[in-house]
Amino acid sequence: MTTDLMMLIASAVLTVLLALPYTTGFMLSRGLYVVAGNREDFPAGSGWIGRAHRAHLNMVENIVPFAVLVLAAAAAGKADAWTALGSQVFFYSRVLHAVVYIAGVPWVRTLAYLGGVAGMALVLYGIVA
Repeated sequence: MTTDLMMLIASAVLTVLLALPYTTGFMLSRGLYVVAGNREDFPAGSGWIGRAHRAHLNMVENIVPFAVLVLAAAAAGKADAWTALGSQVFFYSRVLHAVVYIAGVPWVRTLAYLGGVAGMALVLYGIVA
């Protein structure tokens, strides 16, 4: 299995795991009954719970184009050192993004986000080069 596909799998696992902190926070602050319900008029979380939720949503938004790029590289037989590097940059930037977002570190969060975008650009470069 290529590095690209391994990083895609790791990113998918990260996406699933990012739901755990805010779900746990919601259960502790609002109770299991409310969280397990239909969530009608469910207010957004605040503090670290809200940041964890937004970090998860941001990862959901970003894994889709990343997956398309990695799978396109694999299907076209274009997986190479560039796509491997880009996939690693994406994954590790996204881990950093999640940690600093939940911790509430704004400027580092933005840099980590841009690192993920740069990772996708490297994968794209590997495909078109």
